[in-house]
Amino acid sequence: MADNEGIWSRGGVNVEELPDPIAPAHPATGAEPPLPEEKPRRRRRWPIILYAVSSLVFITLIWLIVTAPLSRALEPLDDPAILYVSQEGEPIARRGAIKEAPVDVTKLNPATPAAFVAIEDRRFYSHWGIDPRGIGRAMVANMRAGGVRQGGSTITQQLAKTSFLSSDRSMKRKAQEVIIAFWLEAWLTKQEILSRYLSSVYFGDGVYGLRAASRHYFNRSPENLTLGQSAMLAGVVQAPSRLAPTRNLQAAQNRSRLVLKAMADTGAVSRSRASAARMARPVMQKSKIPTGTYFADWVAPAAQNAFEADFGTVKVRTTLDADLQRIASRAIARAPIGDGEAALVAMRPDGRVVAMVGGRNYRESTFNRATQARRQPGSAFKLFVYLAALRAGWTPDSIIEDRPVTIDGWTPANSDGVYRGPITLREAFARSSNAATVRLSESVGRGNVLRAARELGISTPLPNSPSVALGTAGVSLLELTSAYAAVASGRYPIRARGLADQEEQGRLADLLHGGGSLDQRRDWAPMLDLLYAAANNGTGKRAALAVPTFGKTGTTQGNRDALFVGFAGNLVVGVWVGRDDDKPLGRKVSGGTIPAQLWHDFMVSALAIDGRAGPPLPASFQRPQRTPARHERKSPLPEEWSDGARPLRQFFKQIEKLLEKNQ
Repeated sequence: MADNEGIWSRGGVNVEELPDPIAPAHPATGAEPPLPEEKPRRRRRWPIILYAVSSLVFITLIWLIVTAPLSRALEPLDDPAILYVSQEGEPIARRGAIKEAPVDVTKLNPATPAAFVAIEDRRFYSHWGIDPRGIGRAMVANMRAGGVRQGGSTITQQLAKTSFLSSDRSMKRKAQEVIIAFWLEAWLTKQEILSRYLSSVYFGDGVYGLRAASRHYFNRSPENLTLGQSAMLAGVVQAPSRLAPTRNLQAAQNRSRLVLKAMADTGAVSRSRASAARMARPVMQKSKIPTGTYFADWVAPAAQNAFEADFGTVKVRTTLDADLQRIASRAIARAPIGDGEAALVAMRPDGRVVAMVGGRNYRESTFNRATQARRQPGSAFKLFVYLAALRAGWTPDSIIEDRPVTIDGWTPANSDGVYRGPITLREAFARSSNAATVRLSESVGRGNVLRAARELGISTPLPNSPSVALGTAGVSLLELTSAYAAVASGRYPIRARGLADQEEQGRLADLLHGGGSLDQRRDWAPMLDLLYAAANNGTGKRAALAVPTFGKTGTTQGNRDALFVGFAGNLVVGVWVGRDDDKPLGRKVSGGTIPAQLWHDFMVSALAIDGRAGPPLPASFQRPQRTPARHERKSPLPEEWSDGARPLRQFFKQIEKLLEKNQ
């Protein structure tokens, strides 16, 4: 025991070798020895991650079973495309996305589905929804390229994304995509998955699905696509907005060559056949219907409820006359207005709009100056002042003073600076006397003037001020033209409409909504008298036609806006000229110059092809004799002279133009 005195062991360890918890480690300093540090325990996170993944899988599966039908990719779009056609049935515009009936890959040319598989998912027939090899290959290619150049998603994953998920790139969405891909592979065959994918994938130009794309780009059914056409469509799906053949044919052809090479590499087609297809040039669909026009934009809200969702394109028949629309577009394009703008609206007396141009170039500006702009109508607003006067007992032969007048410190001036003293209402309206018009408005009462404007369909705010008689309140050209249509038809209000199946407001409906008819002797015939005088012997002489012409000019302060609104035959037409920045047009531009001439040019061609008689005029209206407009004087040489006399005839025409300018 002596040898073991004071020595004992714990588990084979000499106790003397253990540090004494009481004795100091350094007897010299007396400092206590440091306690041994305990290593922190690492929490194991894999159970939490496993729980989260399991929960996500479970929730996604429940969501799929409850809310995600397998046929979703085969359903039509919620908002199908609308094809607007003219009253004759001619396509005039297309809006929205197109998706036609689904395709069945078993009925397609085998090369067509093979093209998509070769470029999008080579291992489609061997994987179970995801392709680890494809993902790895895409990662390597992207690392070498220094950016995203390839995607690792399979066709099944793409179907899962387009049919069930949003397009965001979050990890949650990617995880859901993988789960749905497995679910699709479990419930559908490969052919069914490919059919659904080809029936719903986006091909650019607002086209979804192979059937719609085949018709849109090549005007043929998907069952009859050639190898080259199949390769081009398969190449488009990588970047539809950039590779659509209608937008970038060269890029689409380059991409189709890659598809053909991939098909040859995978053995889908022989190399000789792929080479022959690369040399062939696919025949593209040449007809191109515009996706937007001023008229289509205006009529679109009313057309949204005119159909139910279905495959393909829904045809909506409009009131537009394709021939008259072309004439209107040509007239606006030729208008000599420099960098100014112009708009034109043509309608029937019952409100059916047959032509509409909202600006000189729709591609440069989609702002519709015929419907969206609220510009001052100037003297064209005087229609309502004189209508209120006729209702109050005045006649076209009544006398009004054309001399300066001051109201609340405001003195309106005549545009020509001439005051003619006592004149008839007919002359005051024809010469567009501002002083006489303001006197008349104050005499009959502004409230009656505003009431007349409201009854004829002016709905924009109108201030109760003396200047309102001169058209200082902004209105749209469409609204103003509709008011003139009320005078042309003899009843009010006339509501402009653009769909053929929209019912015309009947007389009973008009009465229920505050409408009615103009009194033939008191209102209608006298108002036609005034409009005839203005268009034939007054400020609107340039608009006069060989047929009875009625209308009124309008020019705003500082020559910022110039208008002519009138009717002849079975057409009511309004023309506006101005600038978007509200700068003056120039002193030489007024409602009686460019707008009246533009109106005349349109109407000459329009009435020549329209040939429709207008509504019957009141029996009490007697057409006055008019002085022929200067521009209507006949040429010294007959038009039927031979071509040999053409230089002489052109010489006389130039002389006529010079005389017109000097006059």
